[in-house]
Amino acid sequence: MEIVYVYTKIRSEFGRQCNFSDRPTELQTDIVPDPTLAENFIEKNPVDMFVQVSEDMSEHEVNTEHIATEIRGINHVEGGWPKDVNPNDLEHTMRYRKKVEKDENYVYTLMQLSGLMDHCIKQNNAINIYEEYFEDKEESMESINEPPSAKTINVFSDPNEIKRTVSHLSWHPDQGKKLAISYCCLEFQKVGDNMNPDSYIWDLENPNKYEMAVKPISPLVCLEYNPKDSHILAGGCYSGQIGYWDTRKGSQAVEMPAIELGHRDPVYKIIWLQSKTGTDCFSTSTDGQVLWWDIRKMSEPVERLILDVTKKDNPDIAYGGVSLEFETTMPTKFMVGTEQGAVILGNRKGKLPAEKIVTTFSGHHGPVYAVQRNPFYPKNFLTIGDWTARIWSEEIRESSIMWTKYHVSNLTDGCWSPVRPTVFFTSKMDGTIDAWDLSFKHSEATLSVKVCDDPLYSLRIQDNGQFFACGSHQGATTLLEFSPSFYAYMKQEKTIASAMFERETKREKILESRQREMRARERAKSEQEKVVEQQAEDEEDTIEFKIAKAESTFFETIAQEKGRFEMEKVDDTKDCFIFLVDLFDFLMLHRIQRNNNYILLYNHALKTDNKQP
Repeated sequence: MEIVYVYTKIRSEFGRQCNFSDRPTELQTDIVPDPTLAENFIEKNPVDMFVQVSEDMSEHEVNTEHIATEIRGINHVEGGWPKDVNPNDLEHTMRYRKKVEKDENYVYTLMQLSGLMDHCIKQNNAINIYEEYFEDKEESMESINEPPSAKTINVFSDPNEIKRTVSHLSWHPDQGKKLAISYCCLEFQKVGDNMNPDSYIWDLENPNKYEMAVKPISPLVCLEYNPKDSHILAGGCYSGQIGYWDTRKGSQAVEMPAIELGHRDPVYKIIWLQSKTGTDCFSTSTDGQVLWWDIRKMSEPVERLILDVTKKDNPDIAYGGVSLEFETTMPTKFMVGTEQGAVILGNRKGKLPAEKIVTTFSGHHGPVYAVQRNPFYPKNFLTIGDWTARIWSEEIRESSIMWTKYHVSNLTDGCWSPVRPTVFFTSKMDGTIDAWDLSFKHSEATLSVKVCDDPLYSLRIQDNGQFFACGSHQGATTLLEFSPSFYAYMKQEKTIASAMFERETKREKILESRQREMRARERAKSEQEKVVEQQAEDEEDTIEFKIAKAESTFFETIAQEKGRFEMEKVDDTKDCFIFLVDLFDFLMLHRIQRNNNYILLYNHALKTDNKQP
């Protein structure tokens, strides 16, 4: 595979441009004629001259030094690290530094390079008289204070008769002059036999005709440029297959694995990974899997993860993946937005599948259509789902730290601004784009733009933060340009954003600890009530047992006394027995608990019975 990287440099960094300005005329030098010089000349009168029709030409030679130019390609490794050292692994780099510092030639080489470095620093510090050094690099306050606005630049329509939904957008990594758009009908059982599965690459300056067609086997749900090689694109199909295309080799896929080796559902998201070769990517689908791929060997996935939050690796209860997130500054972490409204935080370094799922963040009532880390503060990330957009912190897992109000229409996609840490954008089903500036206000969007009457399903912002693309349900991709207030970096904005995120994180931590204490108290109170109820039940069982025992003893005593009375032929036995039965009814009514009470009352009744008249 040919690896090409173009090094670019802005105009002010090479050559010295002359800046001209208008000013009044000035007399620098006035030389008075010397009349003595006229004595050296003789006036020639008359003068004869001839005129020739053809131009006069003479032979001319210039000897210059010949410079031979040669074009060579190199494979550049970031940082100049050896192949066996991973620059993203801190342990490897520290071990290699210690090894190099112990080398004898290290100090000698460093002393040699210091002179060259000193010379380069002096060159960089040299004053360029043609450059405006004191011009404020930030936008003028006049342009920033202008009311926020957005204007439509171009509209790229689906060239087919049957319009399809714009499922995904991807900017060209080289200055964003091109836009790769994938088209796919996402409605269930709405795909017709005569529907074209092609997706297209558009040039921003030519909205009438696409530059190149990408021809997959099945319609593409997502299509993403390789950030290291702009000629390569990776795409996920509606059938669950993964493939990659090389624009230098035509419209057909270079390689696409068999359908049984990929996903079982449509591939909703694919992202390129930060690697040495630039050939690694990973994808997710609603079948509950995350697959890692290497385009050099597409015969099978490199790695497979089941999105089972119970960490039992059970595909039957796995969450369906809808969105993915990967930050190059955190090469071992990734995030997956699921159909169940949860965001799964994963760790690539985990050896077992259960170790790769670190935790989950639950807060949406429906699928999480977008998840993205803040480019300036990666610990804070944005999620889009149901009717709200939420901002989370990795330190808080119970709830989000900030969220928007519930909108009337569902939110379908969102992203952060790449140049301002407090600005993000969302798209809605009513065809509206909302631009939020948290440094200005939190309660409502700073700017709402009605793009079209159709639902918007995807959006993507350019790296400079100025141009913005959004795709609709009817296959129209609208290119917008925002006012400078959305992409001009303001003074102390990072400080404001950092303080805001820290303040909201601290507030949520306090609320979370408070709720945890309240739950602990309720749990302790419920357990105490259960203990009291259990004790009451035990005591009730004991009392009933004692009463039953007292009843049996009482009836036995009555039977014995009745037999003794019959033997002694006592006349008033019958009256005594009736009295005892009435007494028993009285005692049962008052639930006398102890047996000796029955015996005492019984003896007392016998003594008093003989004294009756």
